[in-house]
Amino acid sequence: MDEKHPDQGANDKDQYLDTERPVAGLSPTGDARVDDAVAGLSRLPGRPPGEHVAVLEEVHGKLRDILGELAEAPEGHEQR
Repeated sequence: MDEKHPDQGANDKDQYLDTERPVAGLSPTGDARVDDAVAGLSRLPGRPPGEHVAVLEEVHGKLRDILGELAEAPEGHEQR
């Protein structure tokens, strides 16, 4: 704590917890590949913040690959 930021350090242990947005319990998207990719976010709780980037990059990569496949599919024909 310091004079400019009296609350700094007060809740360091809880600063990365977000009780407003639970990761688990997300609604299915209708695409099993997307659901599987997003399920990777369930690995975030309990991990140190320094490990979050790797998990997020992995999920993002999977979703980007899925979008790339959809962009390559003939119009009107979704790949699943």
